[in-house]
Amino acid sequence: MHRIAALLMIAVVIFPVTSFAQTRKRTTTKSSRSSAAPKAADAELAGAQRVADQIKVLTRFIYLLGGVAKGLESDDIAAQHNELSPSLLEQAKNNKARVRGNIQSVREGLDKLEIDFRTTPELQRYYIKLAGVASGAANAEDQAAANQFDKAGRTLLDVVNRLTDVLLEMR
Repeated sequence: MHRIAALLMIAVVIFPVTSFAQTRKRTTTKSSRSSAAPKAADAELAGAQRVADQIKVLTRFIYLLGGVAKGLESDDIAAQHNELSPSLLEQAKNNKARVRGNIQSVREGLDKLEIDFRTTPELQRYYIKLAGVASGAANAEDQAAANQFDKAGRTLLDVVNRLTDVLLEMR
């Protein structure tokens, strides 16, 4: 009888310990699952911030390009009629090169954004909408190389529209 009482005492002492250990394992599993959700949300928030930053850069650039493009076009017309001095012609050439370089920088930033979205697992589902914005900027770059600065600005507006669509989908 003492043996039965001793076995019961051991069973009573061991039973709560095993039950407690199982509860701890479940808690650990829950915390690892819940920590994945904030990481995904943080990645999406960071991705949305990068898209918003690109929209800001592009809209500011397009605004400035509007005034510059008109000046460059009038310089081209004046140059065709030999109405520009050599120094003004050189300045116009430098301004065109600067605008082309800025459009190239914009394209490079969009290339990086596309790569980030394609390679970040939490952002891959938005990549489909984002894909092609860098090629739109490359088209604008080609148009600027052909001295079609107004057309390049309009192409960049299409890029802004696509970026805005991506941002709306991410909300």
